[in-house]
Amino acid sequence: MRGRGKARSSPALAVSWRRETWHPRLDMGRLSRPRSRTSHRNLPPLFLFFLFVGPFNCLASYSRATELLYSLNEGLPAGVLIGSLAEDLRLLPSSAGSQDEPSQLSQPTGAGQSPPLSFSLASQGLSGQYVTLDNRSGELHTSAQEIDREALCLEGGGGAASGGSISISSSLASDSCLLLLDVLVLPQEYFRFVKVKIAIRDINDNAPQFPVSQISVWVPENAPVNTRLAIEHPAMDPDIGTNGVQTYRLLDYHRMFTLDVEENENGERTPYLIVMGLLDRETQDQYVSIIIAEDGGSPPLLGSATLTIGISDINDNCPLFTDSQINVTVYGNASVGTPVAAVQAVDRDLGTNAMITYSYSQKVPQASKNLFHLDEITGIIKLFSKIGGSVLQSHKLTILANGPGCIPAVITALVTIIKVTFRPPEIIPRYIANEVDSIVYLKELEPVNTPIAFFTIRDPEGKYKVNCYLDGEGPFRLSPYKPYTTEYLLETTKPLDYELQQFYEIAVVAWNTEGFHVKKIIKVQLLDDNDNAPIFPQPLIELTIEENNTPNAFLAKLYATDADSGERGQVSYFLGPDAPSYFSLDSDTGILTVSTQLDREEKEKYRYTVRAVDSGKPPRESLATVTLTVLDKNDNSPRFINKDFSFFVPENFPGYGEIGVISVTDADAGRNGWVALSVVNQSDIFVIDTGKGMLRAKVSLDREQQSSYTLWVEAIDGGEPALSSTAKITILLLDINDNPPLVLFPQSNMSYLLVLPSTLPGSPVTEVYAVDKDTGMNAVIAYSIIGRRGPRPESFRIDPKTGNITLEEALLQTDYGLHRLLVKVSDHGYPEPLHSTVMVNLFVNDTVSNESYIESLLRKEPEINIEEKEPQISIEPTHRKVESVPCMPTLVALSVISLGSITLVTGMGIYICLRRGKKHHREDENLEVQIPLKGKIDLCIRDRKPMDISNI
Repeated sequence: MRGRGKARSSPALAVSWRRETWHPRLDMGRLSRPRSRTSHRNLPPLFLFFLFVGPFNCLASYSRATELLYSLNEGLPAGVLIGSLAEDLRLLPSSAGSQDEPSQLSQPTGAGQSPPLSFSLASQGLSGQYVTLDNRSGELHTSAQEIDREALCLEGGGGAASGGSISISSSLASDSCLLLLDVLVLPQEYFRFVKVKIAIRDINDNAPQFPVSQISVWVPENAPVNTRLAIEHPAMDPDIGTNGVQTYRLLDYHRMFTLDVEENENGERTPYLIVMGLLDRETQDQYVSIIIAEDGGSPPLLGSATLTIGISDINDNCPLFTDSQINVTVYGNASVGTPVAAVQAVDRDLGTNAMITYSYSQKVPQASKNLFHLDEITGIIKLFSKIGGSVLQSHKLTILANGPGCIPAVITALVTIIKVTFRPPEIIPRYIANEVDSIVYLKELEPVNTPIAFFTIRDPEGKYKVNCYLDGEGPFRLSPYKPYTTEYLLETTKPLDYELQQFYEIAVVAWNTEGFHVKKIIKVQLLDDNDNAPIFPQPLIELTIEENNTPNAFLAKLYATDADSGERGQVSYFLGPDAPSYFSLDSDTGILTVSTQLDREEKEKYRYTVRAVDSGKPPRESLATVTLTVLDKNDNSPRFINKDFSFFVPENFPGYGEIGVISVTDADAGRNGWVALSVVNQSDIFVIDTGKGMLRAKVSLDREQQSSYTLWVEAIDGGEPALSSTAKITILLLDINDNPPLVLFPQSNMSYLLVLPSTLPGSPVTEVYAVDKDTGMNAVIAYSIIGRRGPRPESFRIDPKTGNITLEEALLQTDYGLHRLLVKVSDHGYPEPLHSTVMVNLFVNDTVSNESYIESLLRKEPEINIEEKEPQISIEPTHRKVESVPCMPTLVALSVISLGSITLVTGMGIYICLRRGKKHHREDENLEVQIPLKGKIDLCIRDRKPMDISNI
C-alpha cells in the first residue's frame, strides 16, 4: 500500500515542484545547451561570465529548496510506503537522459562515477516519530508509532506538526493536518534541502459523544406548535468532514416532538427540538427519550444520551371547590377557639401558580365576621367569641378562594347555632404522671397498674346524674376511686412496649341523664428505654474471598438492627477477641476489611466473632460468627517431591513394566490442583500414567545399547491459565549377565604359534584376550585350560586373571610337535556365569618348514578330554587376623632363613640357565629365534583361515 498518490499523479503539483525548485547552475545549463555545439569563439565571453558568477555559485547550491507533498490515512500500520524522495525529486540515474529537463544527478567534470546519495532528517522532532527514512533509497515509511490525526492536531482545525510544534498552514485547506519534515540530501555536490509535507487524511475512527449523559430541556406547556428549542449540549466528534456529526434523531418522539439540525457558517451542526403537538403539564409533566447522534462514516458510528423534556407550568388553572355549600351546627355553650368548619379548594398548577388564600365575601355581615374567624391560609373557621343570647341562630358565610390571576371560587357555609339552657357535665383532670401541653409521658418499662391521672366528673348544677367511660384503644382502665363517687382513676392494665406502639390517644367521656356528652382527650406518649439488644439478621455470617486479594479488600458490610430509638438504637460494631489482627471492622459503618493478602494454601478458613453494641446505658450487645472461606486461585505450580528422580532398572525389563512412581503435588484445590504428567523428551520410549504417576518403558531396554536415560517430565495443572513445572528423571540400567565373554585373541581356532624349544620355563608364550559387554561381576573374566592335546601339553599354564600362557617346564626333544589347548573364558555373572572357548595351537619346533603339514593337523578334529575344573579368581583379598602366639619370634627367624635359602637357590638356577642359553645361541647362530611376548605375538602367528571363536 502506497500513500503518495498526490505526489506522483498530480500534474499541477509536479509543475509546482519545478516552479519552487530553482538552482542557478541548472538555469545556466539550460541557457548554454547544447554544449557540444558551443564554438571556440564564444569561449572568452563564457569564461568572463563564469568568472563573474563563480563566487555566487557555492551560495546558490546551498540555497536550493524543494517542497514535496504527500497524503496518507491516519492509523496505518508500520512499514507502509509514503513516497520515494529519490524518485519524486528525479534524482535517479534513469532520469538523467531527459531532454526537457537536465538531470539533477549529473556528474561533475572529471568524475568517474557519482557517489551514492544520502538522505537524512534535519531534526528528530515530533514528525520524526511517525516516519522512518531510508538513508540510501530515500523512501519514507510509516513507523511503529501509529498516526492519530485527532491527537496530532489537537485543535481539529488543521495544522502542521514539525519538530514538536503545531502551526496553521495557510497554503492548504483549513482542515488539513500536516507533518513537516526537513530532509537533507548529500553529498555536498548534490546538496538539497527538501521540505516534505505529509497531509494526514481523516478516517472514521471516532464515534460521536455527548459531553453529558443526561440532557434536560424545558418547554412551557403553552408552547405553540413548531416552537424550536436548541439542545445546548450537542455531540462532539473529533473526526472532520463527513466523518463528523451529520444528523440527530430521537428514539421515541412521543408524537409530540421532532428534531431538526441547523448548520452554521463554521460547519457546526446544532440539534433543535421542535414541538409538534399541544402540551399540558397537568396531563404529563415530562417526556424521556434517547437522542442519537450519527456521523457520516461508512459504516456510520453512533453516540447517544438521555434526553429529558420537562414541561414547565403556567398559570392556566384556577382554584376550585368540590362543593358549593356546607352546613354546620354549633352549640351555644361551645368554648372560644372551637373549630366550626374547614373549607379547601384545589388548584392543579404548581408553586406560586397554585397558591390559594381564603377570605370572606363582602356580603358577609361584620357581626358574623366577628363571631367566626377564617384562617386565610388553611381555610379553618373557628369560634372567635363567646356566643351570647342576642346572637343570631343562623349565619351565612360566603368564602372566596383566591388564586393569582384567577376569578375567585365561591363556597357558602351555613352555620346554625343551637342554644343550650343548662350547663354540661364537667371533667377536671389531675395528672399523676408527667404531663406537658396535654401530653402524658410514660416510660415503656413502667409496671402494670401505673396511675396516670385522677378525674373529677360531676354535674355543675348538681341536678343530674353523670356517668363516664373511657373511649379509645390501649392498655388503660378508668375505674371509680372509692369511697368517692365523683373521682375516677386512670391507670395502665398491661406492660407498655415502645417498639410496638409509641403513641396513644384516648378520651374520657361524661354524659348526664339528659343525654348531653362531654369529652376530654388524653394523649399518651411512651418514652423509650434500652430494653432491646442489637440483632444480626443471621447469627452465622458466611463470606468468601479469592486468595491473593489486594490489601484492605472489602469483605462485607455488617448490619444489625436495634428496635430502640435515639442513641439507644445506634449500633457500633467490634471484632471479637478471637479475630486475627489483620481483619478490621469499622465501628460506625460495619464495613469488614482484611488488611493483608490472604493465601489459601496457608489457611483456607477463618472463624471469629463480631459484636454489635448499642449506645444505651447500660449498653446491650449481641454476637455473630463470621466464617470466611478463602477461594483458591491457580497461584501454585505443580511441585515434584524431588527435584531429580533416579531409578535403577535391570536391563531387559519387560515393556510397560513399572519403573517407578513420579510423585507430584499441587497446593491449589479443585481443578487448579489437578495435575497431568507427560514425558517431554524420549516419549517414544517412555510413558507416564497421569493418574498414578507411574513411569513405564514402552520397549525392553538393553544396557549394552544405552546404559542410562535422562528424561524431563512436565507436570501441568488444570488452572486457567495453567501452570507447569518440570523434573529431571535419570534411569540407570542395571547389568544382567546376558553377554558371554568375547575372545578377541586368538582370532580363530586355526591360528597357531611357533614356540622355540629353547624357550625358558616361566617365559610367556602367548595370551588369550577376551572382553565382556556386561559390567561389574558380570564382566569379570577368568581363563582356564579345560582340554589339552599334544606331546606334553601340560607344559603350558594359563593365568586365570590375565590369560597369559606361560611355559611351565623346559621343552624336551620329545615335545616337538603341535600342542592344542582348549581355553575356557568364563565370566562371574549371576545367577549363572556365561563362557566362551577358544583353541590355542602351539607348534613347538625350531622353524616352520612345512606349513601345509601344520594346517592338516589343525583341520583334524582334536580328541581332547574336557577338564571340569573351574578357574578360581580372588576378587578381593581375604584378610585374616594373625593371632599372636608365644612362639612368634621363632617363626619369624625360621621364615627369614627359609627366604634367604630360596633366594640363593633361585639365583644359582638363573645363572645356569643363562649359561646354557648362550651355548645354544652359539650353536644356532644362523637361526633367528623370537620368543613371542604380549604385544608382539602376531610376529610368530600364521593365520591361514580365520574362523569365529567357538562358544561351548
